[in-house]
Amino acid sequence: MPSTIRAQIEIIPCKVCGDKSSGVHYGVITCEGCKGFFRRSQSTVVNYQCPRNKACVVDRVNRNRCQYCRLQKCLKLGMSRDAVKFGRMSKKQREKVEDEVRYHKAQMRVQADAAPDSVYDAQQQTPSSSDQFHGHYNSYPGYGSPLSSYGYNNAGPALPSNMSGMQPQPPAQPPYEVSGDYVDSTTTYEPKQTGFLDADFISHVEGDISKVLVKSLTEAHANTNPKLDYIHEMFGKPQDVSKLLFYNSMTYEEMWLDCADKLTAMIQNIIEFAKLIPGFMKLTQDDQILLLKSGSFELAIVRLSRLIDVNRDQVLYGDVVLPVRECVHARDPRDVALVQGIFEAAKSIARLKLTETELALYQSLVLLWPERHGVMGNSEIRCLFNMSMSAMRHEIEVNHAPLKGDVTVLDTLLAKIPTFRDLSLMHLGALSRFKATHPHHVFPALYKELFSLDSVLDYTHG
Repeated sequence: MPSTIRAQIEIIPCKVCGDKSSGVHYGVITCEGCKGFFRRSQSTVVNYQCPRNKACVVDRVNRNRCQYCRLQKCLKLGMSRDAVKFGRMSKKQREKVEDEVRYHKAQMRVQADAAPDSVYDAQQQTPSSSDQFHGHYNSYPGYGSPLSSYGYNNAGPALPSNMSGMQPQPPAQPPYEVSGDYVDSTTTYEPKQTGFLDADFISHVEGDISKVLVKSLTEAHANTNPKLDYIHEMFGKPQDVSKLLFYNSMTYEEMWLDCADKLTAMIQNIIEFAKLIPGFMKLTQDDQILLLKSGSFELAIVRLSRLIDVNRDQVLYGDVVLPVRECVHARDPRDVALVQGIFEAAKSIARLKLTETELALYQSLVLLWPERHGVMGNSEIRCLFNMSMSAMRHEIEVNHAPLKGDVTVLDTLLAKIPTFRDLSLMHLGALSRFKATHPHHVFPALYKELFSLDSVLDYTHG
């Protein structure tokens, strides 16, 4: 393969906020807004403060709300202070850009082959297509749609929930040349216009899909989960008796609301993870939201498996390690069955000792499971699912022997997905009962919208 790869840099969204990128700035693909923000942060003495808990979502809609979190995300992604002075991409950075360009171009080609009549065209909608549903965003007093802070706004068509969609992606710009001498926007550089990708590049891209997919998902998983070092450190600490007493003294109602807060924080990260799944943001706005609404609780169970010590039957709950038995505060037998079912499902995953890469791929499979009720782009979703499945199968074959006979770890993981669906429905039932008996309790806005009961559908059964 030639050392020079011609590609369209701008098909990769801004790594910081997800807006349309304009090239590589300070070593990272970003938009003009984030490029200017980072430049200003380095050229003056700044003392940004986060008004919340240093965990603000930074995206296209709310990137200006917290300068502290925006700068931290820039630095975490690798925007370099040195690049301000020297302005040249390292070999490692250049190779990463080339990998991503390969993946995006290959994915576009595969999707075009799999779905010539792509429903992506449905994103080009008339302004009036959702006017009659705008009022649903005011059905809960005091806030607009919580998903708007993740780039989902009121521009989408009618949905069977009170959520709406995302603006269509702008058309691709003329391609840049990525070469060994590529320099970023901090130096004087005029991109060279090229034609379409050469035949040699096209012949190689499909072989790069699995490698780049695995790399992208592993990074997305790492950036949206607590670090393993932190989890192990928390399990190694002596138990905090005062915190144990605090949680033991909680009423059923207090524990419900506290769990809702914790689940909401986890789902915020799940949404960020989903947006980083290669190809997810190219699905129609309706399908993105339907997948998130139906799959968020299921992914939360998968993520819970990282927070459980199966040997000691303990769970890392926020900033305290609790015995699992202390987490069952329910009185209704149906609620007890729900909580016990969640922990049993999470523990069964933990016992399989998956690698972080396997957990990342598994989450992608769970979220993209085809034929969810209500989705329109099943061919596109199946295409993304099949790519994750192929990569997952390879990882499992390399890292795990069959469990029993010819039953593989992958067989076992796939067999668990119907259980996740059942638990998700049980959660909706428990929430319905809780709201009926506690109508004045206020839930977090995002939780309330994802699990809204006034318009919820059974997304798991057609």
